Amino acid sequence: MATLCKNCGHALVFDPTIQKVRCEQCGSTFLAEEVESESKKYAKDQKVLTMEEVYGADAEGAAANGAASGAEKEFLDCYIYTCSECGGEITIHGSEVSTKCIYCGNPTVVFSRISQEECPQYIIPFAITKEQALEAIKEEIRHGFFVPKEVRNFTPDSVHGIYIPYWLVDAESSGSYLLKKKVSSGKYSSYEYYGRSGILSLRQLPVDACTMLSPESSTRLEPFDMTKMKAFDEDYLLGFYSNASDLTYADLDSLVSRRAKIIFDDLIFQDFQRNANTKIEESCASTRIDPNIRYAMLPAWFVTFDYKGQHNTILVNGQTGKVVCGLPMRKALFYTLLILSCVVLTVIFTFLAYHIFHLLFGISSSSRHSSSNNNGGRLIALIVMAGVGMIAAGVKKIKNVSTNLKLTQSSKTFNFTKKRQE
Repeated sequence: MATLCKNCGHALVFDPTIQKVRCEQCGSTFLAEEVESESKKYAKDQKVLTMEEVYGADAEGAAANGAASGAEKEFLDCYIYTCSECGGEITIHGSEVSTKCIYCGNPTVVFSRISQEECPQYIIPFAITKEQALEAIKEEIRHGFFVPKEVRNFTPDSVHGIYIPYWLVDAESSGSYLLKKKVSSGKYSSYEYYGRSGILSLRQLPVDACTMLSPESSTRLEPFDMTKMKAFDEDYLLGFYSNASDLTYADLDSLVSRRAKIIFDDLIFQDFQRNANTKIEESCASTRIDPNIRYAMLPAWFVTFDYKGQHNTILVNGQTGKVVCGLPMRKALFYTLLILSCVVLTVIFTFLAYHIFHLLFGISSSSRHSSSNNNGGRLIALIVMAGVGMIAAGVKKIKNVSTNLKLTQSSKTFNFTKKRQE
């Protein structure tokens, strides 16, 4: 049921540019906290029908036994509501809380659904508009020299503003680490051991509470400015989509412990260069979650497009405008330029080394001939090391791009987005 304008009776939507609820018909604006419609009163008394009450007592059993067809199984996973504006039926998927009418575009908020879920305590309203999100993506892509032209000039298939449910957690993690460092000297190697221990306090750690979305993707949306949080009001959802939390406490505990360990490990390695020569030999860590957990809705834009038959989803932080994506790249061009760069730099380095090598190593002209073999070996070693270093940097770049691209092309993220209806 939509929240209606008290001046003209048309549906209201939340406008990020003015941080108010606005009527698209007459232009009236209101603070979200000031809007008190019949819809909110209706929500307090409205009862949500269960799947059995809507579809029959044996509906879930039929699906579990495999008796229902694919279409019926999908239908059984949905709830059907009626648009208050045009009377059309709206399909709500899984843990989704609010949606738009697919017929008239009415920004319907399903109060009978959200009022029955655990109500969020806080919300960070959208501060970035759809147009600003698209511009931020274009600006990000513009800097990608190896990004294909078709991707730079992409046309989005869909753009969805979605409030993602988060649990804001305070936690304390304590741990002890034994680090092993390999030290090489000539032909010999030895090992040094270091002990580290400490206590890590985390405050308002945001944990994605929707299992439909990959935690790797949602984590990259951070940071959010938690000082901008407001007390939750349903009217901030107007015109946007949202999901309710479907995360169990066991899953929450596991995610917090994992995040705490990653942060702890990074802090441990502040005194050491993390490489193949240094590793964690032993560790013992535990994390305790403060029972005072807060439930909040945080904003994000989901922009989808297809490239060579592959679905891509770019995320934009709805508060800060941070773009989260991994883009396809022209690998052939990248490797070609990498090889050419290696060749050109090798030629330049060889030319310079030939003339100033004796200065770098303190060798006079009179002794150059007698030590030419030794100098030649050093020169070749330096050239090889430089070439290997450039190739290693190129391979690392490709790996990072591939990792980010997997998240952008994640079917889980795409499926999370595609169920929204425009």
